[in-house]
Amino acid sequence: EEEFKWLLQEEVHAVLKQLQDILKEASHRFALPASSSGGAVKQENFVLSTSGTDQVKSVLTLQGDALCQADVNLKMPRNNQLLHFAFREDKQWKLQQIQDARNHVNQAIYLLMNRDVNYQFKTGSEVLKLMDAVMLQLSRARNRLTTPATLTLPEIASSGLTKMFTPALPPDILVNFYINLNKLCLTIYQLHVLQPSTTKNFKPAGGSILHNPGAMFEFGNQRYEVSHVHKVECVVPWLNDALVFFTVSLQLCQQLKDKISVFSSYWNYRPF
Repeated sequence: EEEFKWLLQEEVHAVLKQLQDILKEASHRFALPASSSGGAVKQENFVLSTSGTDQVKSVLTLQGDALCQADVNLKMPRNNQLLHFAFREDKQWKLQQIQDARNHVNQAIYLLMNRDVNYQFKTGSEVLKLMDAVMLQLSRARNRLTTPATLTLPEIASSGLTKMFTPALPPDILVNFYINLNKLCLTIYQLHVLQPSTTKNFKPAGGSILHNPGAMFEFGNQRYEVSHVHKVECVVPWLNDALVFFTVSLQLCQQLKDKISVFSSYWNYRPF
């Protein structure tokens, strides 16, 4: 009983403090200024290219949770024609995955700090409930980075991203940006129009993170097929840090839950 009391009064608070420190570090990695302090977020440039070929090369500028510049060169396989397109100066593309992950981290920090300095936990179930709530936010933060959205090709074609570029994207090119784990990814789809007389069985593709050549879809009264897919990516070091912090924090939460559970089961089954 004394040991359990010590666990609730001392060790739980030490673990909560440790979790707060780790998650504040994770939150800082997202490099978004707190509204109170203001200050511009630094811009980072990332070069995404295909190894061994110069088919696709892109320079992306990431500022917090937004792509503020994108410069893309694409060498067309058919005729080696070089296409170049870049974001218009007045445009930024918000990476919702980064914004959502940071919001979940901040919610976890709020849960850990949302009590009086001298607060004492009375029961093990109270601690378990808190750990479950924190772990839920951390799992959601991690999942936002590790699980990109599955999109249909018409959804990609109709997204605001297609209107971000100058010169305008040709009608036979689609682009998509997303985060996958610790990587910033760019996918370019080259399309060809399916003629009404085509003998191919038209079967529209469903939602996917990455569509393969041969995928078909209908958009604007026209049927298309994906002819080539180019995917380039680049590691974002601070996203890697954030994922490590999430993993360590989830392990700490689970270890504390396990200790509480051991004491609780002893308490429930001790002989009288």
